[in-house]
Amino acid sequence: MIAKKPLTERTIQSLKPTGQRFMVWDALVPGFAVRVTENGYLSYVLAARFPGSANSTARAIGTVGKVTLAWARAKAQEWQIAIAEGRDPQVDRAETFRKIAEEYQRREGNALRSAKDRQARLDRLMPLVGDRPLGEVRRGEWARVFDTITDERGPSAGHAAYTLVNTILNWHSKRSEFINPLAKGQVASASTPRERILSDTEIRSLWTATGDSVFGAFVRFLLLTAARRNEAAAMTWSELVDGIWTLPATRNKVGVELSRPLSAAALAILDGLPHYSGFVFTTDQGRTHLRGFSSLKAKLDLASGVGGYTIHDLRRTSRSCMSRAGLEADLSERMLGHLLPGIRKTYDKYDYLREMKLGFEKLAQQIDLIINPPQGNVVPLSQPDATVSA
Repeated sequence: MIAKKPLTERTIQSLKPTGQRFMVWDALVPGFAVRVTENGYLSYVLAARFPGSANSTARAIGTVGKVTLAWARAKAQEWQIAIAEGRDPQVDRAETFRKIAEEYQRREGNALRSAKDRQARLDRLMPLVGDRPLGEVRRGEWARVFDTITDERGPSAGHAAYTLVNTILNWHSKRSEFINPLAKGQVASASTPRERILSDTEIRSLWTATGDSVFGAFVRFLLLTAARRNEAAAMTWSELVDGIWTLPATRNKVGVELSRPLSAAALAILDGLPHYSGFVFTTDQGRTHLRGFSSLKAKLDLASGVGGYTIHDLRRTSRSCMSRAGLEADLSERMLGHLLPGIRKTYDKYDYLREMKLGFEKLAQQIDLIINPPQGNVVPLSQPDATVSA
């Protein structure tokens, strides 16, 4: 590879095929050469250890005769500078993060239930890095971007931005020569998974305090169905047919239609609400669904004396009650709307409606045992001693 003389146009013109591929190296730019193939095809190349490769390889810069020696030699020097900076010189400078992110959203992201949230995160990222050539944004610069978002919006937002960018860059690297510069765990997780469930005493206090308000009915419904907050909040009367609540795939986190055969206790809660057209849990005659959960929950916490929990913790509490009621684990997961892993979800297409109906009835019985234990030292369900207005 060590050349004694600089390449010249005359030297290149004199090169002839020998039946074997060979290189003629340049003395001015180390690693720069003319490659001659078995068939006499001549091209300028640069041999180097490119980012992401453990070994030195020769990449073509241009074809002899289509580009000049001077141009090819200057391009080889540009590539060497890029390699020294940790960049892949063959990454298209036109491939900005904005362009790749838009392509990802068009092909993949818009099909996800979280498409709007993802686009909002991307909109916050674009002023920071959107119009930079993707191959030039190194790991340290991405770290500063995530730090900026964390400082402005908190750890959860910073981690969410990192997760989204990492997803997009991994997607792009599978379709091109691009190498994702981000490191695993580059941004610490915002928090550890929550494990909070409500105790029996807290469930009784919470149930008693919910009273006859719309939000109270909503909280009780969540406990009896183990539904996610937003799924239940946006429930419409048209989704309820013959005691079965069918959640459309567009509103389900896992992206499939989910049917929940409701228990008699859950149906009784719905029967106690006004039947407007539109949303079930509403305070404006069905035009919009229940919202403002923070203030409503604050009132409920004050009335019940229960705190330190989130609305999503009710779902975890219900799942724990399913186990206490003796329900089989797979059935409980189906009742939560989770997809079963592996080959089972591929081959088992039975709807399990009858089994889930029995399961939700057992869940309701378990909750009733908590609310009204055999000792009877609690306020009956029909006589709440505190209420929360929606």
